[in-house]
Amino acid sequence: MTKIDSRLMAEAMEECAAEGIDVVRLGYSDIIGTDRSKDLLVNRFERTTGHGVAFCRSVYGTTPMGDVVDIEGGLAAGLPDIVAYPDIETIKTVPWEPGVAHVIADVFNPDGSPSAESPRYVLKQVIEKFSSIPGTPICGPELEFYLLEESDTNDSGWARYGESPGNVYVSGLRGDPENVLLASLRQLGAYDLDVIAANHEFSSGQFEINLWHSDALDACDRAFRFKAAVKEMARAGGKLATFMAKPFNDEGGSGFHLHFSTQDAAGNHLFGDPNSHNGLSAVAHHAIGGILKHAPALANPTINSYKRFGPDTLAPWLIDWGLDNRSAIVRIPPERGSASRLELRLGDASANPYLLTAVTLAAAYLGIKNEIDPGPALEGYGYDPERSPKLPSSLCEALDALEADSEMREVLGEGFVTTFLAYKRHEIERFNAFITDWEFREYTYHL
Repeated sequence: MTKIDSRLMAEAMEECAAEGIDVVRLGYSDIIGTDRSKDLLVNRFERTTGHGVAFCRSVYGTTPMGDVVDIEGGLAAGLPDIVAYPDIETIKTVPWEPGVAHVIADVFNPDGSPSAESPRYVLKQVIEKFSSIPGTPICGPELEFYLLEESDTNDSGWARYGESPGNVYVSGLRGDPENVLLASLRQLGAYDLDVIAANHEFSSGQFEINLWHSDALDACDRAFRFKAAVKEMARAGGKLATFMAKPFNDEGGSGFHLHFSTQDAAGNHLFGDPNSHNGLSAVAHHAIGGILKHAPALANPTINSYKRFGPDTLAPWLIDWGLDNRSAIVRIPPERGSASRLELRLGDASANPYLLTAVTLAAAYLGIKNEIDPGPALEGYGYDPERSPKLPSSLCEALDALEADSEMREVLGEGFVTTFLAYKRHEIERFNAFITDWEFREYTYHL
């Protein structure tokens, strides 16, 4: 069980009161990355959180439509509790909600054992594995998203904001007529998420905001908050921000690219080697080898995720790596020395930051531990299935790959993997039973 530092707690609450903050939002990530939370009054925060804040365990099994999946220890067990304790060092003032601060919680079972389903706990366990290499994982997230505005002409009620082609890599009113991105960047900066850059992406209404690199847990805490913040700020402005992998048939998908490297206890970066033929160390090559070997199990998280892939999509769908090659699943940016790193381009924006990072680090850890050779780097444009094996083409295939990968299951934890598989297979069952617009359009008139 976590032990709350009473001195830090008291200091944090005193600081909140001095800044006019009267509510602290205690939140944590569920399986899909939604911030599950409760608002707590500052003047009762210490007392309220002293023995943890109870939530129903089946929140891990609650779907976006409100169905409750019977995960292990959930519905069939009588809907028991989990208990959330604040990680008080993560408390931050929320700039767009006056009088509110946010703190990230760690989640436990009532008996004091960690909640195996908690994505933050899963990541912590994987990070702990690196201490045996040795190495500290460093990550930098890049996330794309679409911004939508209300529309009377679309069946969904939403249309892409600022519709206009060809605005890739522009800033200002040209691709953002209401300067929503600029306002969001400033608010995110005030939220202390260490965002560094923002731009219009390839498609109409699509934007990207980059976060600076840091240790893996901090990077994921910031990415988790970032996604919730972008959606909240959009709601406040009467718009909808979505990190859905591919929300439109006529436009590209949104990615979650993860930059990753390691350093030792003295702060020495372990991925660079000026004496090697490509400037990368053996550790870096082995990390790449592990990611490639376990790539089929690095499941993109939704049914929709797999509609983002395909030739000429800039969403790599073959298992390969390359030097400054954006068509490879693992790209090695051109910087070397202390900036040596790999970029995993597999992930899409719907991914839970804790889980995408955990599976990436787990695969890299296995590669380093087992000294896996990644083979030669890709040369040229990497969409030739005759040259490289394909990633799974559906969520079902990816889940089967994860279930079959015993090494990955061990590193991630059997308790988590069992829950994740149950939750996601229920998603597939619901989709297979649902009549889609495509089916109606395809069959009703002629059949």
